[in-house]
Amino acid sequence: MSSSNCVINLSTDKDQVLREAFRVLKPGGRFAISDVVTRGEILPELRKNMLSWVGCLAGALEENEYCAKLKSAGFEQIEINPTRVYRVQDARECLSGQGVDVDSIAPKVDSKFISAFVRGVKPMTESCCSSACCPSELAIPPFDRSNASGSMCGDGQSEATRK
Repeated sequence: MSSSNCVINLSTDKDQVLREAFRVLKPGGRFAISDVVTRGEILPELRKNMLSWVGCLAGALEENEYCAKLKSAGFEQIEINPTRVYRVQDARECLSGQGVDVDSIAPKVDSKFISAFVRGVKPMTESCCSSACCPSELAIPPFDRSNASGSMCGDGQSEATRK
């Protein structure tokens, strides 16, 4: 398993970080992080603000872009499951005293930032067809989606949490 909390957002080369995470995982290995993800377009002045960069906001990927980058790195079974949706009051608390016009920006960021579990699986190799070539500890079952309330990227995408 590869695990990180709000570190990918601080990277200037997120594609390389995701490719490296994919490279170090064994076939069947799981990528699982907690990160800040955005929904839709984010105002340029927020992305430029260094204090929001340090707070993982400015470098946050939009959820569809995150899915695309994970898929490009080679991951499958990609999921983004929100754990918290940030509202206007959160924006007011975060941006107060930062030299930002809170009253004009807060409504524009309502529900645009979420904390989420971001997951993916490195697929088993095509040549691995039995337990003879893959140790049993690599035979990891896929994520149980029966209780999932978040979005899945690609063909299995769910809109359950986008309200």
